[in-house]
Amino acid sequence: MIEAVMPTYARIGISFERGEGAALFTADGRRFLDFGSGIAVSLLGHSHPALVKALTDQAGKLWHTSNLYEIEGQKRLAKKLVDNCFADTVFFCNSGAEAMEGCIKTARKYHSANGNPERYRVITFEGAFHGRTLATMAAGGQKKILDGFGPVVDGFDQAPFGDLAATEKLIGPNTAAILVEPVQGEGGVRVGERAFLTGLRRLCDKHGILLLMDEVQCGMGRTGKLFAHQWTDIAPDVMGLAKGIGGGFPLGAFLATEEAAKGMTAGSHGTTYGGNLLAMAVGNAVIDQVLAEGFLERVNVVSSRLKQGLAAIADSYPTVIKGIRGTGLMLGLECAMTNGDVATALRERQLLTVPAGDNVVRILPPLVVTDAEVDESLELIESACRDLAGGESAS
Repeated sequence: MIEAVMPTYARIGISFERGEGAALFTADGRRFLDFGSGIAVSLLGHSHPALVKALTDQAGKLWHTSNLYEIEGQKRLAKKLVDNCFADTVFFCNSGAEAMEGCIKTARKYHSANGNPERYRVITFEGAFHGRTLATMAAGGQKKILDGFGPVVDGFDQAPFGDLAATEKLIGPNTAAILVEPVQGEGGVRVGERAFLTGLRRLCDKHGILLLMDEVQCGMGRTGKLFAHQWTDIAPDVMGLAKGIGGGFPLGAFLATEEAAKGMTAGSHGTTYGGNLLAMAVGNAVIDQVLAEGFLERVNVVSSRLKQGLAAIADSYPTVIKGIRGTGLMLGLECAMTNGDVATALRERQLLTVPAGDNVVRILPPLVVTDAEVDESLELIESACRDLAGGESAS
C-alpha cells in the first residue's frame, strides 16, 4: 500500500525537531553538524534571529494579497538586488525551477519581441541541473531524471561543460540563449573556469543571443561574492536565484537587464504566491545580513580554513578522497570510493553532507559557520576517512 506521503524520496531515517546556527537537534537531543544546509538553502543557519523576527513580525500583520496589488517588500528587495548586480529588474517566484523557467521564457520572449520567434533553442551543458519541471528537466538533460516522463520538451541542445568550441558549433539560426551554472552543484561541484565563462559571454555577443546563468545554488554569497559570476569581469543577461535567497523560506527570483526583459510585459508571466509578503520579509532580512560590512569577507576567510583542512585530509587518505573541488563554502569531496559510503560514514558521526553527481560529496555549511565548527567538521571527516581507509594514512 502506498504511503500517505508520496514515496518519491529515498529519505534518511532521521527527523529533526529544532536547529540553531549550523546545528540540528533530534527529539531525543542528538546534535548534528549541518554541512548540507538543506541543500544550500539555510544560508544563515537555523533560527537566525534576524530571520525569525522578520517572519514573525510580518506573520502578525498580513500573509498574502496576491500580485494584483502592490507589495512594498518586493520593491525593497528588488532594489537591493539590482543595486548590487548587473540587472535592472526582478521577478519573484517560489522556487529554483520556477526561476529557471522564467529565465528560459524571458530569452524566448526577447527574440519574439525582436521579430525572431524562430530563435527559441537554448544551449545547456552536460552535468547541469536546472529543476524538475518538464522544461527544466529537459534543460538539464539527465537521463535518470527524464526517464518515464514522455516526450522530452523540445528546445535544448547540450555541450560538454567547459568546451567553448563544442558550444559554438551548436549555435544556429534557432538559438536563443546559452544557459550555464557558474558552479555546477548537482553535477559534482564543478567550477566553470574564468576563460570558459568569459568565452560564453563573447559567443553570446557575437551571435546576438542571451547569456542565462543559474545561480540557484551558487548565488547569494556562497562562493564569497554575492554572485558567483562576479569573480569574473562579465555578467549574464538573465539570472535565476532561489535556495539561499530565502534562507529556508520558499523564495525564487529571476533577474534581467532592461534589454533582455523587453518582452516581459503585463500579462506575459505571473504567479499567485510568488513574492508574497512573508517571503519578502525574510528575503529582505537575508540580503541585509549578506550585504552587511565584513560578511562576505568572513565567508572567504572561513572557506579558506575549511578548504585547506579538507585538502590535508585528502592528501592523507587518497584511497577515500581523491581531491577537493569547489570554491567558497560550496565544496566537494571527490571520492575514491562510493560517495554514498562516505556520506553515510560522516552521518554516523553526526555530520550532515549532500551527495552529488560525479561521485562527489557536497560540503555546504551555512555562511555563518564558525571556526570552531569548521575544525569540528574536519575532525569528523578525518575520523571517517581513517575508518574507511582501514586505519591506514598515506602521511
